[in-house]
Amino acid sequence: MHVTTTGQQEWGRVDDDGTVYVREGEDWRSVGQFPDGSPEEALAYFQRKFTDLAGQVVLLEQRAKRGAPASDVARGVTRLRSELEAPNAVGDIEALRVRVAALDTTVTELTEQQSEEASAQLAEAVAERTAIVEEAEALAALDPAKVQWKQATEKLNDLFARWQSHQQSGPKLPKNEANELWKRFRTARTTIEQHRRTFFAELDSVHRDAKSKKTKLIEQAEALIPKGSDGVPGYRDLLDEWKRSGRAGKKTDDALWARFKAAGDAIYQAKAAVDAAENEEYSANLEVKLALLEEAEPLLKETDVDAAKKALISIQRRWDAAGKVPRDHVRSVEDRLRKVEQAVRALEDEQWRKNNPETKARTQGLAAQLSSAIEKLEADLAAAQASGDSRAEAEAREALETRKAWLDAIG
Repeated sequence: MHVTTTGQQEWGRVDDDGTVYVREGEDWRSVGQFPDGSPEEALAYFQRKFTDLAGQVVLLEQRAKRGAPASDVARGVTRLRSELEAPNAVGDIEALRVRVAALDTTVTELTEQQSEEASAQLAEAVAERTAIVEEAEALAALDPAKVQWKQATEKLNDLFARWQSHQQSGPKLPKNEANELWKRFRTARTTIEQHRRTFFAELDSVHRDAKSKKTKLIEQAEALIPKGSDGVPGYRDLLDEWKRSGRAGKKTDDALWARFKAAGDAIYQAKAAVDAAENEEYSANLEVKLALLEEAEPLLKETDVDAAKKALISIQRRWDAAGKVPRDHVRSVEDRLRKVEQAVRALEDEQWRKNNPETKARTQGLAAQLSSAIEKLEADLAAAQASGDSRAEAEAREALETRKAWLDAIG
């Protein structure tokens, strides 16, 4: 029995014994037997095998179109080419072979494209990895004494995390290049760690030294407490030394300062008690000196030198006899008395200047000259007024007023 069909079935036939053939060009090739079914069932069975092959071709074409790895597509092409050499299927086998062959060109294009993309990704990965290395090297090049080590340590940890993430998720770098970059990063990281350890070792030494110095200062300050207010000058000297003794670390410094300050508080409390007693004792002295100032300050306007000196000497004698005043009033009352003393001294200096024989002789000679000039200018003024010469009158009047002012100044 011989069966041929139209459409896709034109590619196959079934013999009476159930042997199924597929047409390839002008030849027919046996693909198998299906003795237990009808010719239609036999063809349908081998047509399904063709459909499976065609589906695999379509799937590979779609993967190539979506940009699947060229190596995967190439392996698919090789596999399908092998399966299509003499497949036990009925259909247009040659058409499938042509489509698979076309994928060779696609594989070439994909290979080139993906190679370019891989090169670009590799270059980008090298640049990113290099940037991480350069950041680490820049950190290693900083002056250890100026580095904020908490921030620097956090940054180094972040750089290492970025390195690991990039190494795990990024493109694989060529071995030599990857090794060279890792060597640079590791060297920078080691340098930073060495700098950090050295810095903190030196800092620990500084802190120990400062702690030792401050502990001794505390002991000296506590020894001053029994002296009461007499210990204040010594405590102030210790405070100056404390400021120069350096840092011992925040927690240690806080604890040491609390002890040092407690000693100072005890000393100053004793001083405050003494000051309070003195203030009470000296309050009466203050009243006396305030009364003396009321007596002294009118001397600011005194013009009689002898009277002013006599009065001031009397006030100064009683001032010294009055004794100390409360500490917070010392400056104010002393300043007021100094002002009076300076005024009397200035009055005395002025009298000396005027009565100095040499100065007096010069002044008298100048006064005589000015008096003569004034007489002449008065005559010139009268003449100008008589003649009605307003310009000459104005000039004479101005010169006359000037000479009179000079005469008053030296009078």
